[in-house]
Amino acid sequence: MLKVVKNQSDVNEIEAIRQLLHTDLEAVNDLISTSLHSDVALINQLSHYIINSGGKRLRPMLVLLAANACRYQGDQHINLAAVIEFIHTATLLHDDVVDASQLRRGNMTANAVWGNEASVLVGDFLYSRAFEMMVRANDMRIMEIMSHTTNTIAEGEVLQLLNCHDADTTESRYMDVVSRKTARLFEASARIGAVLGGQSNEIESA
Repeated sequence: MLKVVKNQSDVNEIEAIRQLLHTDLEAVNDLISTSLHSDVALINQLSHYIINSGGKRLRPMLVLLAANACRYQGDQHINLAAVIEFIHTATLLHDDVVDASQLRRGNMTANAVWGNEASVLVGDFLYSRAFEMMVRANDMRIMEIMSHTTNTIAEGEVLQLLNCHDADTTESRYMDVVSRKTARLFEASARIGAVLGGQSNEIESA
């Protein structure tokens, strides 16, 4: 079995970024926790399980970094960082069902514990809760970015399904899936920070 060893300097860099964003990250985690609440007990159990299962919060950190770099002074970067994490988590829930995965980050997947139906439906809950929270930003450009992003991610999921058992899949088709499923949410995270900071289209695209 191939063992991937993390570069220690990369680990140190991530830790340095966490320290830089310590206060904001604590606020994001608090908001995530309170925003997961539902009157439906299974939603609480399953969503808390997946959200607290050891994710690195890379995408929320990118929202915070971009907003700070663009000198944003409000608090919507906290809200939108949580939104990004909810959308990412929803994609993981759906991914694990499609892939019939049993493990993620060394833990049993939610679908292995609660079943496929519950995982898909709680994934849908996280998507809808994310859009409820997104409305608080009251910014049509952010809504536009996120609606296009979630649509692109869904397309990436379908493309991956089509490529799954196709021995003729090309590198180009593989990279298209990666771009839609993974890169697009990172892109959205950075764009949101620029929009919050009132930056130009040129800076947002950069």
